[in-house]
Amino acid sequence: MPGPIALTCGDPSGIGPEIAAKARSRLGAELPFFWIGDPAHLPQGTAWTEIARPADAARAPGETLPVLRHDFPAAAVPGRPAPENAAAVVAVIARAVALCMAGEAAAVSTLPINKKALKDGAGFAFPGHTEYLAHLAGVGRVVMMLACDALRVVPVTIHIPLAEVPGALTAELLAATIRITREGLIRDFGFEEPRLAVAGLNPHAGEGGAMGAEEIRLIAPVVEALRAEGFAIAGPLAADTMFHPAARARYDAAICMYHDQALIPIKTLDFAHGVNVTLGLPFVRTSPDHGTAFDIAGRGLADPSSLIAALRLAREMARNRAG
Repeated sequence: MPGPIALTCGDPSGIGPEIAAKARSRLGAELPFFWIGDPAHLPQGTAWTEIARPADAARAPGETLPVLRHDFPAAAVPGRPAPENAAAVVAVIARAVALCMAGEAAAVSTLPINKKALKDGAGFAFPGHTEYLAHLAGVGRVVMMLACDALRVVPVTIHIPLAEVPGALTAELLAATIRITREGLIRDFGFEEPRLAVAGLNPHAGEGGAMGAEEIRLIAPVVEALRAEGFAIAGPLAADTMFHPAARARYDAAICMYHDQALIPIKTLDFAHGVNVTLGLPFVRTSPDHGTAFDIAGRGLADPSSLIAALRLAREMARNRAG
């Protein structure tokens, strides 16, 4: 393992502090990671050890959460984000990235943030984590992948209204998304030649143009051009027959045209263990596939399963990158 994983605190008024403590309790010393945040925000009774630098995380007692201290100006009230804490939430993300870029951390795992709270409190100008991480890394384009043991999916368009998807889909965007996905599967997941399945946009993949022309006009030409370059790629395929077990056995990742086309199958197959992965960054980044859950914050109900899966996947990806 090239180093410990840096875990950002996310919004301290959400479930982040709780699932960080629970993840450490369940994982023990199995997986070295450290939490960056204000220890005053951890649930009462959490056993934690302050560390001076990331390397110290591996030597922290297994029953305690290693904490790289980052003091916040305000207390954390469960379910009620404090505007005065917004800038510190953003600063923790930047600090984790800097440690990873400097080689002190093997990967970054991020706990959930609330974009509105950050915008209101700190003028946060990014749609979310992914775009901010790309900005910090100086990368023009990245790809969001959702992964679990049963499935990996990549949406080409993400957080836009469904009515805007056809206009947002371009040959350049689709080709770039597929290229970044393939490169990520080779570099971060250890595939020699990833098999990719590309969904159509319309029902029945357009049914020869009877239900839409995007497959003929846009998707098929991109797939054919990449196949000519040597990509192991199939499509456009009817999305409604892509996700049963026999179909999933034929590919390593599915490229989907819009958010729900990708996220509904993976959340149906494995709601608790899905992991959000950002491909195309110069460092490994994973996160649990859920939000701040303000409605249950502070009640001891939060499930750390997705975070544990994110930390384990970050370790696997970091090892693959390290060779």
